[in-house]
Amino acid sequence: MGIYKFIGLFVALMSASIVEARPISWTGGSTIMYKSNSMMSSYYYHYSPSFKYSVGAEYINDRYYNDQYISIRSTYLLDRKNTKASQRNLYLTASVSTKSTDDLYYGVHGDWETRRYFTSFSILDKRASQKDYTENEFQIGIAPYLGEYNQLHTWIMLKSKEDTRNDKWKTYPFIKLFKGDFLLEVGSKESHWDLHFMKRF
Repeated sequence: MGIYKFIGLFVALMSASIVEARPISWTGGSTIMYKSNSMMSSYYYHYSPSFKYSVGAEYINDRYYNDQYISIRSTYLLDRKNTKASQRNLYLTASVSTKSTDDLYYGVHGDWETRRYFTSFSILDKRASQKDYTENEFQIGIAPYLGEYNQLHTWIMLKSKEDTRNDKWKTYPFIKLFKGDFLLEVGSKESHWDLHFMKRF
């Protein structure tokens, strides 16, 4: 499927309530995600017994090591602060691979946003049988317009990522679109698409 057809399908499927790109859903909610970039692709499902945490399974196609496996992941909401104009969140996360208990990661990530501005960070320490490494990521974005509750929301974003296996930072733009229970992020890094699709239900 071409990228334009994918975006068209996404827009056609949108519904009424706003979704947010966060790793925990509402109590009793579920989320499915698809991610793809130059290093890996993954399919992830998680369930949130509470708004405080989620548990799920992720199928990973690791392009860097030419490996495929399933990981069991959990995320816990450590802190949340809501004001009339903004919200901030801080999460702890951990995952272990089904192929070996030596393949795991743990880390922290968080975000802060208003209706106009968005920032986030992620720091993951990954232990793998091949090599231990760290993934760091920072994002900043701005909404070119302030959409209403049931409208398409658009963010123009800048992402900066470091994978210590490559030992360098890479910074590139992307766009985030969400409406209803669907979210799509699309960017391009060194001629590779960086995609993130999410649906809550």
